[in-house]
Amino acid sequence: MQAQHNKILISACLLGNKVRYDGRDNLLDHPVIHRWQEEGRMVPVCPEIAGGLPTPRAPAEILNKFPLHIVTDDGEDVTPEFLAGAEHSVKLARQQGCCCALLKSRSPSCGNVEIYDGHFNGTIVPGSGATADELMRNGVPVFNERQLDQLIDFMENFDNDAAENLPHRA
Repeated sequence: MQAQHNKILISACLLGNKVRYDGRDNLLDHPVIHRWQEEGRMVPVCPEIAGGLPTPRAPAEILNKFPLHIVTDDGEDVTPEFLAGAEHSVKLARQQGCCCALLKSRSPSCGNVEIYDGHFNGTIVPGSGATADELMRNGVPVFNERQLDQLIDFMENFDNDAAENLPHRA
């Protein structure tokens, strides 16, 4: 019987998928990520693609959090697509049994600690993106690629707890 591994929702761009707004990726080349991929733990998602936006697409930033208002650099409102992508991501995490998420930092979808300020001038402010917010609201811990050490610790603890709670065979 093969061990069942806990899964991690991951931004598809971090796995090398060319889904960023500019058609590039943010490949996270790390041995632990490679091992988790080989173990079938990684569940890739690009919320912006899932929400109906094309690649490439205009850059977008969060202009307001309450109410949420996400716009492109030419002022187009893309809030509905970002919300649809967030909802898709939560459903996917639930369906796949993801215990946490590893998302792209500073993204208007995936940022979990800081985001761009909505003025397209490179200013970073504390805050989180639409998908990260929705996942956290639904009890899914979110990490970014700058928090890889914390994610690795989280997964080791999660895996150890899961192993300790397995029924023991005599």
